[in-house]
Amino acid sequence: MPKYTTGKILTTNFLGETLSINDNTAFTFNYFYTMLELTIKNMVCPRCITAVNNIFHELKLEPTSVELGTVRLADDKLAPEKLHEIKKILAEQGFELLDDSNQKLIGRIKTLVIEKIFHSQHLDLKTNWSDIISQALHHDYGSLSGLFSSVEGITLEQYIIRQKIERVKELLMYNELSLSEIYWKLGYSSVAHLSAQFKKITGDTPSHFKNQRSSASERKPIDSI
Repeated sequence: MPKYTTGKILTTNFLGETLSINDNTAFTFNYFYTMLELTIKNMVCPRCITAVNNIFHELKLEPTSVELGTVRLADDKLAPEKLHEIKKILAEQGFELLDDSNQKLIGRIKTLVIEKIFHSQHLDLKTNWSDIISQALHHDYGSLSGLFSSVEGITLEQYIIRQKIERVKELLMYNELSLSEIYWKLGYSSVAHLSAQFKKITGDTPSHFKNQRSSASERKPIDSI
């Protein structure tokens, strides 16, 4: 329903600002764009984005965007049978459509942490995870951390450390960076700091891990941590 104001020559745009009709009358039009946002677990890499995007196109659904952990559709709702079909096909490909609001939040936290650790060129030593997570999810960090611990059985801080260690393992196996380059890339204060945390989590030193032929079998899928 248009709203009216008088006495000013005003302008508008498609975002709903006020449009001048004449010197005495102006209209404000509000346009509301709704879309459906789906939270999908186990999307951890660019290949996952491609796979999920293909699934939705095969289902004759055209996403407006597909990102790690999130698919947005122009439709604001889906029929129950279509939602069931999406869940089924995603599950067949190793993904999970999250329904519960708490699970959605946790899924988004995990996706954010994985994206930051595995897809950033460099993590600063002073990376403030509480600010990053709370600002991205628009929730108080204390409540998010409490929810994560209660559902996952480990603290959010421990989860971040475990993902960093998996990234260290990956980089060691690639054998392209020295330990000094890895500690800098992942925001550790020193090689000693990285090595101590690595040994605490894995029971092994980075050097020994790197030299083991069975190292590949000791990697964990990052979506299972």
